[in-house]
Amino acid sequence: MTDLQLRRRLFQGGFFILFIMAPVFDLFRLDLDLGHFIIFGAGWTLGLDALVAGEITTAQAVWNIFLRGFLPIAAIVGMVIFVSLKFGRFYCGWLCPHFSIVETLNRLLRRAIGKHSLWDTETLPEQDKGAVTVKRNRAWLLVFIPLALMFALVWAVALLTYLIAPAEIYGNLWHGTLTRNQTIFISVGTAVFFLEFTLARHLFCRFGCAVGLFQSLAWMANPRALVVTFDRQRANACVDCTNACDNACPMRLKPRTIKRHMFSCTQCASCISACADAQADNPQGSLLQWSRGISALDKSARERAHRSIRLHPVSR
Repeated sequence: MTDLQLRRRLFQGGFFILFIMAPVFDLFRLDLDLGHFIIFGAGWTLGLDALVAGEITTAQAVWNIFLRGFLPIAAIVGMVIFVSLKFGRFYCGWLCPHFSIVETLNRLLRRAIGKHSLWDTETLPEQDKGAVTVKRNRAWLLVFIPLALMFALVWAVALLTYLIAPAEIYGNLWHGTLTRNQTIFISVGTAVFFLEFTLARHLFCRFGCAVGLFQSLAWMANPRALVVTFDRQRANACVDCTNACDNACPMRLKPRTIKRHMFSCTQCASCISACADAQADNPQGSLLQWSRGISALDKSARERAHRSIRLHPVSR
């Protein structure tokens, strides 16, 4: 594992813990019993109760809605757009607690049946160039299925703690005293997540996640955003490779293609790391790399940009 991938997994692990523990420490949750958000231990309301009680004027209520409702939402959306325009689905590849599960289950399923997904048509090689051997053994399904079920249960319970006081949910779980509605929520949630984790985790990331799609749309709108580029002038170095970059991609993409075919790229850089391993003996190194600015443009646009710079140099 490269240092880059080790750092990424540490980020993923840390954010997964934050995702589970945020409600426990009242960092962020929507308390349905109280009827408002709790952020960093404090209640976050629009102040409309005060208006109904006649304690504030209509103008003050409008200001509260703007300050406590519209402004935070606009700030969050603006930040997501800003980051996505520059870096694409960086959140997905480096933080998203769902994507970390996707990658974990991918690795286990590859050990079991030689594929990242049940729907893949081709079996991956047991050893990609420069990588360790991954021997196939269907016994790994005995790990894959219980782990997928455990992740599904953890997600269902965690989501419920964002809506109902975590002390109540975990206390009821411990004592076996969940209410009827809590039992239904956790049971249905676990079943849905289990089916998604085992059968459709890639499809959800690519087509069903609104956060991911929003990031991808913003990323595609900026031709100079961070993107994985392929050094086509050195393409002959791929001749003796096993398509290691394709096999490493958790989203089942082809990293050596053009940007518009990489719509759901999560910037996880697994392809870059796989290529670096495959080309370890090549003094020129990996054929894949992150690029931004002019170097991120496709060939024709890049040539036009360089030509424009030569014709209109910046005065000093």
